[in-house]
Amino acid sequence: MDDEGSSVGFKLYNQIELQEFPDKFIVKSPDEGFSIDRSNGNIEPLTSDSCPGNPTKVQTIYGVAGTIRLVAGTYVLVITSRKEVGKYLGSPVFRVMSMNFLSCNAALKLSTAQEKRDEAYFTALLKIIETTPGLYYSYETDLTLNFQRRFKLTEGWTSRAIWKQADPRYVWNRNLLEELIECKLDGFIIPLLQGSFQAAALKIKDVPANLTLISRRCTRRLGTRMWRRGANLEGDTANFIETEQFLEVKGFRTSLLQVRGSIPLLWEQIVDLSYKPQLKLINHEQTSRVVERHFQDLLQRYGDIVAIDLTNKHGEEGQLSAAFAAEMKKLPNLRYISFDFHHYCGNSNFDNILLLYDQISEEFGNQGYFLVDSEGQILEEQKGVIRANCIDCLDRTNVTQSYLAQKSLDLQLQRIGLLSSAESISMFSEDYTTFKIMWVEHGDEISVEYAGTHALKRDLVRYGKQTMSGFIKDGISALSRYYLNNFQDGIRQDAIDLISGHYTANKNRPSPFPLNGFESLSYLPVASALVIGGLTLTSFTLCQGRNAQHYVSSVLWAGLTAGVLALVKANGRQFCSRPRLCGLV
Repeated sequence: MDDEGSSVGFKLYNQIELQEFPDKFIVKSPDEGFSIDRSNGNIEPLTSDSCPGNPTKVQTIYGVAGTIRLVAGTYVLVITSRKEVGKYLGSPVFRVMSMNFLSCNAALKLSTAQEKRDEAYFTALLKIIETTPGLYYSYETDLTLNFQRRFKLTEGWTSRAIWKQADPRYVWNRNLLEELIECKLDGFIIPLLQGSFQAAALKIKDVPANLTLISRRCTRRLGTRMWRRGANLEGDTANFIETEQFLEVKGFRTSLLQVRGSIPLLWEQIVDLSYKPQLKLINHEQTSRVVERHFQDLLQRYGDIVAIDLTNKHGEEGQLSAAFAAEMKKLPNLRYISFDFHHYCGNSNFDNILLLYDQISEEFGNQGYFLVDSEGQILEEQKGVIRANCIDCLDRTNVTQSYLAQKSLDLQLQRIGLLSSAESISMFSEDYTTFKIMWVEHGDEISVEYAGTHALKRDLVRYGKQTMSGFIKDGISALSRYYLNNFQDGIRQDAIDLISGHYTANKNRPSPFPLNGFESLSYLPVASALVIGGLTLTSFTLCQGRNAQHYVSSVLWAGLTAGVLALVKANGRQFCSRPRLCGLV
């Protein structure tokens, strides 16, 4: 066991100076530093003999998130601003507010025309990466391990470099850290966690308490909503997130883990300009093995698993759900529950979620939670997790997880003795409101990272019912998702694949952008202009008069408009933003 106070933990440098010179960058802390050659990106530790002269520019940075080599240059990602958002196990936690890539690409001028075009596209992807939402880190502790797991680690674990403590599957920038690791610059190596971090102070019956909500997004199948669905052949699922609710009160520390992830089958939903693209199951001989690999991994990490499927039982969702249920029947020692959330809880019937809880209350109670007293003694252990999913693993999933989190919080407070068996956190309006807001903001952040917009059904978490203002906001978010999914997410997916190492850029592999390639997306503005112009001219000629010439003109323009609409509809996929670097599976 490695309790947080039992040994001196490793700390990263938090005072870092970036010096710019014509031929190099120098990154310095009070105790250590290194230089980066601006021509080739090579890293060299600073020595006592290093006397580089006067820099052309000096600025404070808050971390080096790593390096990436492209076709003709190396780029160094640095954190340029941060915000403290709370504490985890007593250590300050920061959110990345802005990042910037430093260019070390002097060799670009010697590159071929194709290499320059490739580099231009890749550097455009780096601009997208600079705006990645939901990145968190700490200079003093690792955020990727949940409390129960880290509490059981061997003595002295926290004295290791923070990147060595971290779980690689939750380190967003793991692929960028290789060169820093090779140079043994442990004090500068910051593992970034993508997900959500919410912290709030409660006062239950005048007893102060700290509640933390932390979500960890897995990087193994990282991507955007429509371009990363289902599982890969290794059993890793899209939008897989471990969520930990952590409470500190009266010297006790307690946590609850839940997980979410896309339905672990091979399936896709490719955008084609329709509001709800077709769900398609991919027939593959490895399907059963994929499902088995996914749940075997969960069993090894968490113990007993209860899988809750919140998808609709009719239409395309129903077909996907039925296929999932059929595969789950082949796996022993796993409980699978199908609960059509829209059927039972639609039309503001949120109280019907009790029907789900009644089905899982026994297993949920047996899985329990992790509880440690003020002496560091383990009083309770969590023996399994609830795995929830809907189609996106966002809105319905977040409502369900927040409900289960409240149930567990009641049990924890009762176990500690702060609440009686007849009391609930919901009886304390101020604290309950804080709890609900934390879960709403958590859901928003997770949704922005995957779908690009705030979560839907936020009112169900905050108020337990749908309000008119919430209905309008959901409509706006749904339209925003439509636009982003169809016209932005292809290039976003390329950026994610590049930064996560699923695609490696180098001059020795063929260009992913062939010369004179058909860029169908570039024709969308032309098609849109023709449709709008055709409708306008059709209306104009109709209003001009009723003679035969005007009628013929109206028919011609209406026919042209209908033809363009039919062309766009028939080739909807070709007009959408598509990723170019990696396949779907």
